[in-house]
Amino acid sequence: MVYASDVDTLSEQAFLVLAALADRPRHGYALVTEVASMSDGRVQLRASTLYAVLERLTGRGLIAHDHDEVDSGRLRRFYRLTDEGAAAVHAEAQRMTAQVRAARRRLARRDARTTPRFGAAG
Repeated sequence: MVYASDVDTLSEQAFLVLAALADRPRHGYALVTEVASMSDGRVQLRASTLYAVLERLTGRGLIAHDHDEVDSGRLRRFYRLTDEGAAAVHAEAQRMTAQVRAARRRLARRDARTTPRFGAAG
């Protein structure tokens, strides 16, 4: 699916990974915990899902390798958001905001239509 800015729609997991990288570079485990926190625990990324998302986002130029660190003998690869990635987060947030507004307008019309009027028969 493509919208006005010609940016492909992001999956929820991809959007959350990009958003998690908006403030600073993070490594895989930090992304897993940040995404869980941002989604109030609703989205729990498995390692296989995370690395598939990271590969796709890297391939699209939305994130890039930032640096590597060794922590307790384990290599941690850090990723950062690119300018293109930041633009994709902005575009997706605008798209979601527009959808929320449209849904709220429709619900308001429904509520107005289904609200019992004083003196009206059920």
